[in-house]
Amino acid sequence: MEKATFAGGCFWCMVTPFEELPGIEGIVSGYTGGHVDDPTYEQVKTGTTGHYEVVEITYDPSLFAYERLLELYWIQTDPTDADGQFQDRGTQYAPAIFYHTEAQRIAAEKSRDELAASGRFKDPIVTKILPADTFYPAEEYHQDFHKKNPAHYKADRKQSGRDAFIDVAWKG
Repeated sequence: MEKATFAGGCFWCMVTPFEELPGIEGIVSGYTGGHVDDPTYEQVKTGTTGHYEVVEITYDPSLFAYERLLELYWIQTDPTDADGQFQDRGTQYAPAIFYHTEAQRIAAEKSRDELAASGRFKDPIVTKILPADTFYPAEEYHQDFHKKNPAHYKADRKQSGRDAFIDVAWKG
């Protein structure tokens, strides 16, 4: 098993695109990249801890390639927005790929460069590619939020503008 760690705004919205796929063994919402040990959601959402909201995906690379995870990651985000994602503003919501191995770094940089060269976006791709740091699981109520609170999740996701953006930028 290997790990993949992605930041793409609110971690609630970053779980569903990856779950229930062959080779995906688990997805945990959490925090990484900051300077506070064992941060809480209340601390991270202030934007002062340096952490990103992320999902850490455990996967079997023989069943689901890292490059496929990257393809799914990109189409969940606005890779041109360094100040957050959709309605979630601040560095804690900025897009980033955290690599766990040199092969992941190379694959992430290649996929970013290919996206930039594709001309899909007029603005530059600003998603950071960073070494994986200590991962802190988010509080239990954040795990599988879309299943525990489906009405709240659906309303928040609709209000965020994420799906409208995805429909135009990625499906259109």
